[in-house]
Amino acid sequence: MLYGKEHVRRYQETNGEEGHDWNNTTVLLLTTKGRKSGEPYTTPLIYQKHGDDHVVVASKGGDPDHPQWYKNILASPEVEVQVWGDKFKARARTASPEEKPELWRLMARTWPDYDEYQKKTDRDIPVVVLERVK
Repeated sequence: MLYGKEHVRRYQETNGEEGHDWNNTTVLLLTTKGRKSGEPYTTPLIYQKHGDDHVVVASKGGDPDHPQWYKNILASPEVEVQVWGDKFKARARTASPEEKPELWRLMARTWPDYDEYQKKTDRDIPVVVLERVK
């Protein structure tokens, strides 16, 4: 099973032929700029479409701390996204309290473990909206 850097490499080499479909769900690649290093970091993340946007969850498996990629987007919301062979610039934002319940349900339908992750932590797990930059 693909995981981590190997997942990113195979996804990039095959334009998602290997890596987009993973564990009965769908994965995109999110590239953020390191908030300390300024270096690009690419992370494979489960996603769903919501209108024209792509939605991901900063779950880190229910860890008490946010994932590094989420901390990076808080510092610099300009990101790059790859879905299959489609690579585009996007602006990442945390879903508002009003829109989060609908987006959480969307994501929990595709990855039911998100509900378990939220039960494991006191941290309010963010849902992130990736808006393509025209």
